[in-house]
Amino acid sequence: MAKSIRKIRIFSALEVANLCGVVNQTAINWIRNGYLKAFTTPGGQYRIYAEDLIGFLDSRGMRVPAGLEDRFKDDVDWGAVLVVDDDAELNDLLKRWFSRKLSDFAVHQAFDGFEAGRLLAEKRPGFVVLDIDLPGVNGHALCRKIKEDPGFGKPFIIAMTGLDRPEEAQAMLAEGADAFFAKPLDFDAVASTVAEFAAKAKAKDA
Repeated sequence: MAKSIRKIRIFSALEVANLCGVVNQTAINWIRNGYLKAFTTPGGQYRIYAEDLIGFLDSRGMRVPAGLEDRFKDDVDWGAVLVVDDDAELNDLLKRWFSRKLSDFAVHQAFDGFEAGRLLAEKRPGFVVLDIDLPGVNGHALCRKIKEDPGFGKPFIIAMTGLDRPEEAQAMLAEGADAFFAKPLDFDAVASTVAEFAAKAKAKDA
């Protein structure tokens, strides 16, 4: 599968103002007051990444302009799955299983929360198979971060755990997970769930 190329969209303060229906000075004040993250060009002009603009709008309960959020949907690789589990043996088994059952998918691996964050930003997979009990960054926190940060493109999350606590499933689903599996895993069921979500994503984009 061809590797997707991420398109970086950057706005000027004036473009942000026009998108949000405010005057230019209001957008500049948002930036100067630290509400809206921006960087400065060598010429002293403000520039804002699209993901930072969407995050700002979401945090303030403001409407995201039509077409802006679609940029992230288009940028997600719906043909890629990221397996996040510090159990190297299980991680490798899942990769081999997905490679066999979902042969058109690219399968990436992360063994802790920090590596997962890097790969999410770099590869932008449409599907994340996420263990809850992770070193570095807790699976609960990572699940919330993935779902709350529009910069990740809001992929589908399939959570999993070996912890024998029913409340874990309820908590993960409440935090944004789209599906939950207890260990030992039913590998066929996990792969089928990814395939079902992929079909939904494809139908939605059609």
